Amino acid sequence: MAITKLRLYNDAGLLLTEEPLASLTESNKLRRALDAVYDAVLQQCLEEGFWNFAMRVASIDASAGIDPAIGFQNAFEKPEDWVRTYRASDNERLDPPLVNFNDEGGIWYADCDPLFVKFVSNSVNYGLDLTLWPENYANFVAYRLAHRVHKRVTGSEPSDKFDREHKRARGMALSRDAADETVLLPPRGSWVNSRMSGMISRRYDRRS
Repeated sequence: MAITKLRLYNDAGLLLTEEPLASLTESNKLRRALDAVYDAVLQQCLEEGFWNFAMRVASIDASAGIDPAIGFQNAFEKPEDWVRTYRASDNERLDPPLVNFNDEGGIWYADCDPLFVKFVSNSVNYGLDLTLWPENYANFVAYRLAHRVHKRVTGSEPSDKFDREHKRARGMALSRDAADETVLLPPRGSWVNSRMSGMISRRYDRRS
C-alpha cells in the first residue's frame, strides 16, 4: 500500500483505536489533532537519523557576504532544506571527509571552495517525499504521530507499553536503514587477508 498522508493519519488512528478517516477533509478530533502536529513530527523524525532516502549531496560556493570564522578561509550558508549533516569534503566523492570543518551559528566554515556536503534533506524531493519512505520508517512516523496526540484524542497519557512500542518502532527503522546503507569499501577477500596477515607477521618478526 502506498504511503500517503491519509495512510499515516489512519495508521496513527489505528494505534489509538480510532475509526479510520475517509479523507483528509473529514472534520473530527483525530484529524484536527494530527493536523496540528504533522509538520513538526515529520521534521523531528528526520532529525533522528541519517536516513538514506532523505540524503542528498550539494556543492556549495563560499559566501562573499559572511566573514569566515577565525582559523578558516571561507564561510558557507546551509541549504534551506538542510536537516542534519552527514559528511563534508572538498571533493564530490566525499572522500576523504574534511577534518578542518566547523558548524557554528548555523554557518559552515572550511578552507576549500566549493564545499561538498552530504546531508539529510527535508525537501519534498527527498525526506518529505513519502513515496521514498521505507515501511519501517512510515511505521515509526505513525507511532510518533499517535504518541504526540494520544492525550488529546484519548484523554489519557500513553501507557508504558505504548511508549515501549514507540521506541521499538524507532529502533527498527534505524536498524533497517543502517542495514540498507551502501558499503563504502568492499570487504577484503581471503587472498588479501592472507597477504596482509603475512605482512603483519613478517613486520613483527623483523622487530623481534
